[in-house]
Amino acid sequence: MSDRDPSSLHATASASGQSAGLMSAPRRQFITGTAAAAVASGLHCGVWAQGSDAPEKKEVRIGFIPLTDCASVVMASVLKFDEKYGIKIIPTKEASWAGVRDKLVNGELDMAHVLYGLVYGVHLGISGPKKDMAVLMNLNHNGQALTLSRKLADKGAVDVASLAKVMATEKREYTFAQTFPTGTHAMWLYYWLASGGINPMKDAKVITVPPPQMVANMRVGNMDGFCVGEPWNHRAIIDGIGITAATTQEVWKDHPEKVLGTTGDFVRKYPNTARAVTMAVLEAGRWIDASLSNKNKMAETIADKSYVNTSVDAINQRILGRYQNGLGRTWDDPNHMKFFNDGAVNFPYLSDGMWFLTQHKRWGLIKSHPDYLAVARQINQIDLYKQAAAQLKVSVPKDPMRSSKLIDGVVWDGKDPAKYADGFKINAAASA
Repeated sequence: MSDRDPSSLHATASASGQSAGLMSAPRRQFITGTAAAAVASGLHCGVWAQGSDAPEKKEVRIGFIPLTDCASVVMASVLKFDEKYGIKIIPTKEASWAGVRDKLVNGELDMAHVLYGLVYGVHLGISGPKKDMAVLMNLNHNGQALTLSRKLADKGAVDVASLAKVMATEKREYTFAQTFPTGTHAMWLYYWLASGGINPMKDAKVITVPPPQMVANMRVGNMDGFCVGEPWNHRAIIDGIGITAATTQEVWKDHPEKVLGTTGDFVRKYPNTARAVTMAVLEAGRWIDASLSNKNKMAETIADKSYVNTSVDAINQRILGRYQNGLGRTWDDPNHMKFFNDGAVNFPYLSDGMWFLTQHKRWGLIKSHPDYLAVARQINQIDLYKQAAAQLKVSVPKDPMRSSKLIDGVVWDGKDPAKYADGFKINAAASA
């Protein structure tokens, strides 16, 4: 187990000197060898970077938060997939999602590994700056979790039903943390609580905490539970301070999570660069999911202080689908975090983006119904993704909408988003 303090991640990797080039010798040797093999296996794809299709901007600063699902962005750089497409990706470690948002808006970052719902929130100007935004691709499905404190677990709160019972019998203020108000973790937390009859707007206090600081904040008693990405849920178990009450794939199997996000201005000004980055990151995701060995190598790489700054074990267990809840239960989860899954992960479905808007409406983040489909079409760059996927011979679905059943049994298919958003009994209005 690592003794590093995950709350100390405040400098970018490039600015602080925590770049891949400063890794330990064995890790550096692995990366050098793997990168050479990866580039050699696909040099024929480099023709895309020639002529009129050449990237307009060669260096691309991509922000990331220290989370397991930053892996495809990091590995695209480490394995030099970016060089195949005529670009240089500079992964830049950020401290919080608010920082990522601000740097995307002001141009300090070109792109980011970012929460799906955050991109939509900025596009609509929810509780912050308003700017046209773009989703280039999905980075991953699944792989987040809902953690409850060990103290709550000792009182019998081990899932949402038992949590509701404890909250009903032991009256006090209960505090739960998410990572950004419009983001995925907030929406999973709210949806999960509501599925158990708990109104997050009325029955609990909700706070925002950056992902790397979750465990430290739970350790000192600042919250009763949180929703965050890995490795921080597993780290809470390793440290003996929290238990996994649910995974987000239990809330929504194969849910969208992080995306490769940028601004609308960037896509309009540098379309070839946007496509080249999409290709490099898509290829990295395919590499990660290709084998058990690749997943282990990825875990070893991103565990470094330059990236996630934790133990390899904290990352690779759940990447491989090996789960424990911290109370003695273990299981193999086939719906663990996926980065490619034969291309099923990466297509930017319009219905996925629309779903986050329905939840923003449900929880009062937006006051009136937007034109759900029109907003999704503005943000999700489906044509650009299809171009990138075609070059890599990755299949794409015929329909930009998909159907899913969530934890409460309600089906989301994007056909009537306003009716769907208004159909939940537990919502912000019910807490007024």
